[in-house]
Amino acid sequence: MASSYPSRTVTIDAALASNEALGRLSERLRASQACFEAIGPLLPPPLRAQLRPGPWDDEGWTLLAPNNAVAAKLRQLVPALEARVVAAGWPARPIRVRIMTSS
Repeated sequence: MASSYPSRTVTIDAALASNEALGRLSERLRASQACFEAIGPLLPPPLRAQLRPGPWDDEGWTLLAPNNAVAAKLRQLVPALEARVVAAGWPARPIRVRIMTSS
């Protein structure tokens, strides 16, 4: 059965750009990923492979660790990571370390 609605394909980028709230979300996602890339050289490769960038908001940036041991090691590096983020041109924000929850 044919639809009576006109076919209109919209890319995700176009949808994000056309909605103010989604646009802000997209900007925060890009900021989180860019900061994660900026701190990459400071992280040992095995540690970096276990981490995920989390939310970037007005109160800080979250890095997600898979378990307490990785989170503890990451917390030792937070001062250097915060300095690297600022050196990369991002506003100074505290880095929060959280444990990823399994779904």
